[in-house]
Amino acid sequence: MDGKYAKDVCYIEPTPELKARLSPEEWKVLVEAGTEPPFMNKYWDNHEVGIYFDAVDGTPLFASKSKFDSGTGWPSFWEPIDKDNILLVEDLSFGMRRIEVRARASGGHLGHLFDDGPQPTGMRYCINSSALRFLPLRKLEAEGYATLHPCWSKNSC
Repeated sequence: MDGKYAKDVCYIEPTPELKARLSPEEWKVLVEAGTEPPFMNKYWDNHEVGIYFDAVDGTPLFASKSKFDSGTGWPSFWEPIDKDNILLVEDLSFGMRRIEVRARASGGHLGHLFDDGPQPTGMRYCINSSALRFLPLRKLEAEGYATLHPCWSKNSC
């Protein structure tokens, strides 16, 4: 954990412009730190090769290479593309002690981190689909992300 507590974190700015740009579900998750229903979200069962970006500002967060089926109904990853793009925060809500995952640049709530994931990290970044925008491999170059190959080498997908 980054040694941060919820009171010390800069959260997403809830502007009228942002509210107009986000769907109600995205607003609930990203701004209000809500959780979407399991198995009823757009990426929990996505098996396409590509990159998952922050739905607010487009920062690349997770690659399909690190996505796995956790059986929880949410997209789960064993590592982010770059740990500097996320912020881990102690979450004491609902009488539990958890680690919240936030996007460092935008401040948006992404989900939670658990230590029950697969190797090589043993971690499970349990992320809400509403906090993400997915771009398949075939569209990365057209959208200006040619350098972000999701497999880090063309032969490892």
